[in-house]
Amino acid sequence: MSPITVTTLRKMKRNGEKFACLTAYDASFAELLDAAGVEVLLVGDSLGMVVQGRETTVPVIMDEMVYHTAAAARGRRRALLMADMPFMSYATPEQALRNAARLMQEGGAHMVKLEGGAIQVETVRQLTARGIPVCAHLGLQPQSVHRLGGYRVQGRDPAAARQMLQDAQALQTAGADVLLVESIPGALAAEITGAMDIPVIGIGAGPACDGQVLVLYDMLGITPGHRPKFTRDFMQGQASVAAAVESYVLAVKSGAFPAAEHGFN
Repeated sequence: MSPITVTTLRKMKRNGEKFACLTAYDASFAELLDAAGVEVLLVGDSLGMVVQGRETTVPVIMDEMVYHTAAAARGRRRALLMADMPFMSYATPEQALRNAARLMQEGGAHMVKLEGGAIQVETVRQLTARGIPVCAHLGLQPQSVHRLGGYRVQGRDPAAARQMLQDAQALQTAGADVLLVESIPGALAAEITGAMDIPVIGIGAGPACDGQVLVLYDMLGITPGHRPKFTRDFMQGQASVAAAVESYVLAVKSGAFPAAEHGFN
């Protein structure tokens, strides 16, 4: 089968075909998820919390992201490999270029993801002009958790919703190849998805997005402590991790996940 590329995801969006994304931090899981049909593997800075045991993603550094991206790259065969730009690794376009190049050259990433709205337009423009595919990230931005005062649903206020839609359009115009929206009302996610030409991936953003992503550990039901509302334990009733992942992929593609109870109004 042909490798998944940005072109593949755009075609799936045009055809109304949902795609599945999960986080992966090592070669073994990357290989398993790839074999189960996951189209996009995200080496998320969420590793700071689920792998390193930290309270937020903020302490994750560039060397750690390169290390885990390279590990995941050795396991994937077909999936598109996306890697997070960690906190303060893209404060300027020049810094973003250096660090994105590391994720691609040393880590083997096919795309980088960065958080932020209109403030990131010039950075996205600079990256994509130099052949670096970019996934923009709006809504809840975990790297800004201290400023936000916690992990809160974003875009409920009409003004904030309008601004998010404007930011999405600006980022697309700047060259973003994919947009990820996190913890926003399902109606807003549907509006954004419908307005975008590029694929939109949701997490806690309702069923209308073109693709869905979960943190692998949440999907397997092994995250310690409180599990976010928008997750589901796909290991329940399954005999193996591989079967659980296949169940997740099927649920995303059929529209069974996320259901109403996994979203926000």
